Amino acid sequence: MKFFRKLRTDRKGATAIEYGLIAALIAVAAIAAMQGLGTQLSTTFGNVTSAMKTQ
Repeated sequence: MKFFRKLRTDRKGATAIEYGLIAALIAVAAIAAMQGLGTQLSTTFGNVTSAMKTQ
């Protein structure tokens, strides 16, 4: 019984989980931003390539 009381009052595990969730959310936001940027870069390089071929 003492173990469960100690486990309930211990906040270290909750803090670690919160930091993990924050890191996961930052990773998801970074991936989404990079995908959008990647699409724009692909279009830009495609335009440059076609412009260079015509000259």
